[in-house]
This record gives sequence, C-alpha cells and structure tokens, in this order.
Amino acid sequence: MNSPKIKILPISIILMFLMLFVIPNIGESIPRVPILGFHGISKTKIPVLQSSEGYMDYPQKQLEQLIEYLIINNYWFLTTQDIYDFFLTKSREIPAEHRGQKYIMLSFDDGYKTVYTNLLPLLSKLEKKYRQKVKVVLFINPGTLANKNSIASTHLGCPELREGLQKGFYDIQSHGQNHRNLTELTRPQLVNELLRARIDLRKCTQDLDPELKVASHLAYPYGAYNKQVESYVTKYYLSAYLYNDEILEYGCLKNHYKIPRLMVNRQKSPKQLIKIAESFQPIKNKTKNQNKC
Repeated sequence: MNSPKIKILPISIILMFLMLFVIPNIGESIPRVPILGFHGISKTKIPVLQSSEGYMDYPQKQLEQLIEYLIINNYWFLTTQDIYDFFLTKSREIPAEHRGQKYIMLSFDDGYKTVYTNLLPLLSKLEKKYRQKVKVVLFINPGTLANKNSIASTHLGCPELREGLQKGFYDIQSHGQNHRNLTELTRPQLVNELLRARIDLRKCTQDLDPELKVASHLAYPYGAYNKQVESYVTKYYLSAYLYNDEILEYGCLKNHYKIPRLMVNRQKSPKQLIKIAESFQPIKNKTKNQNKC
C-alpha cells in the first residue's frame, strides 16, 4: 500500500499566512503607558552652567513642541489616580470620552521654581490656544518648599503649588519630605520622611483637595527603595513610582509600588519623546493580550 502523500504548501502561501496571523501577533504589544519623568524647565536651550541640575532641566520651547503635538493628536494626560484606578486596580471603567485615546503621563520631580515660572504659563497658553487643559504630575518634597524666609530659592512655595492646583493643571504627589535616600534611613527617619510629606502637602492644599487625592502616591527619591522602604510606603500611599528608564506594562505589573518611569533630560529631543509616545497605543482587544506577560 502506498503511503498517503503529504501536500507541501507553496512558499507564497506560507508567507501570506505568516503576514496575516503570526507577524501581527508578534507586533502586538503588552498594554503600556509611557510615563515621562522631567525635572526643571529652562528658558534657554543650553544651560549657562553645565551642572547635573542643568543637564536634567528641559528647555521650555522643546517641551512646548512635545505637549502641542500630544494635544493635537488627542492624547489623554493621565494623573497618578487615573493610573491607579483605570490601569492598575481597574476599579473604575475608562470614561467614554477617553476610550480609544492614546495616553501619557508627564511628571516633574523636586518642585523646582521653574515649574511655576516656565511650565505653568506654558500650560495656560496651550489651554487658551486649544481649549484643552493639560494635567501634569508634580512629585514634591514639602521640606524644600520656599517660604517667606527663603532667599533666592530654586524651589517653588506653597502659594505657587496652590495656584497650579486651583487652575486644574497640577496633580500634586509626594517625593518624600526632604528628598533623602529612603534606603539609608532608620525606621523613625523613614516614617518621618513618608508621613511628614503627606501631612505637609495636604496642609498646603487642604481646602482645594476635599477628596484627599494630594499625596496619595509617591515617587522614590533617587528611585531608591528596598523591602523595608516598600513595607512602610504601603502604609501611607496607594502606589509608588521608580525612575529607572523602563516602561509601565500595566497588564503585567503585579506590584503597585514599583511603577516604572522613563528618564528625560535635555539630550532627548521632542522628536525622540514623540516617537516613544507613538509606540504605545491603546490595546483594543484586551483579552488577546492578557496573557502576554
């Protein structure tokens, strides 16, 4: 008896099969959110002093190019509570007006005065031009806020924080009380850094924050944490952010206290940041990507 002949498919049909089914699945990304981590905002493109702080400052004109592109292309500017509710815990459904939108988070660390002098006017300008309010996340150290006795402080003060919050541009969150490396502290010092920051930020904004969303989330100073730090952070905050130049793959993130952020300095052009933003599109078919971790 002759054995049955095995039909070999033509190469053209095999290639077509790969293009239609296999290759698209390879290209499908795990659900992601780009979280950009900025610091100060400078007026000039090149700082006068090439210090580490100057290196981390981002030029205002370039930031305007980036934000304007994101507005025109209908991005949803996420807050820390948005990330927590809609992407991490999924405790709330994404509102109808945001479904299918691309999304991004813009965060600014340390509370430099230029966030008030250079960023807030930019956000107001773009709101008037496009009739859209851009939300940005500020991770603040209340221990370094300028006060009446501050002389030529490089940091903003409580009244300036309140102005941006009242106008609806700021999502104000904690960065520890004094920007100390939390992994190097004793337990009492650690508790003081975490709890004092929350108390002081809420005291500054109490009448503007009836739902107590201020200081509900934390960014680790220097991105530094360990098991002890994490165990205490969970007592006072809903989530915590790193600064590790990695991407938030929220479909795979099991620990809400290790949310990654992408580092931004003046070496990254608006085009590069736009490319990063464009590479993370909303996932339409959730079930298809649930097990891709």
